[in-house]
Amino acid sequence: MIALVTGANGGLGQAIARAWLEASPDHRVLLGVREGRAQAETLAAASDGRAELVTLDVTDPAAWAGVIERVGGVDVLVNNAGFHRDALLANLAPDDWHAVIRANLDAVYHGCRAVIRPMMARRYGRIVNVSSLSALLAPAGQTNYAAAKAGVVALTQSLAKECARSGITVNAVCPGYIDTDALTALTDEEKRNLARTIPMRRFGRPEEVAAAVTFLASREASYITGAVLKIDGGIL
Repeated sequence: MIALVTGANGGLGQAIARAWLEASPDHRVLLGVREGRAQAETLAAASDGRAELVTLDVTDPAAWAGVIERVGGVDVLVNNAGFHRDALLANLAPDDWHAVIRANLDAVYHGCRAVIRPMMARRYGRIVNVSSLSALLAPAGQTNYAAAKAGVVALTQSLAKECARSGITVNAVCPGYIDTDALTALTDEEKRNLARTIPMRRFGRPEEVAAAVTFLASREASYITGAVLKIDGGIL
């Protein structure tokens, strides 16, 4: 089975790709990257040919079409790419609004649209969209990111209904505070204070999110669709 993981150079994308490869010797993974490539290249080099880099601008529908045409379709799509540019709405530049919507919501639309017809033709597929706890518990200063990720949740639930009879499942995960590069801007004191707001009193590990994604992407998760799974240590 072949999975395409976008944002595959980041900590979460790397963990998801590794978990997918570890789940079965029959699994292969396409590492979707645009600019940053070093970590993805390292993973591909250590994978005995089971991982391959693909250059993919997730905001470009033509790039999606080119990748899917070249590889002949995928069994699993994990829409993981995205970023945030936080600011209070009164100070939020239009470019920052549109860039975040394009990268976090439009990209999911383009990805799902690229794979859905081939999956329908095979009557099998798994789509896992990485949303965010911000979609369910929107914080101040993230109107663009929260709106985009909430859109991912709604897209997931609607698409799940559209293709349920075709053997395709569509689910979303909503990670909370996960110990990746996204937290590097925080000081140690800020991290300690933030951890105190989490009932488990710690940040999540990328591998914990990857385990959930891998299960939802498996054949065994065949009766789970339209689900939105929060992975947040009990915040919500």
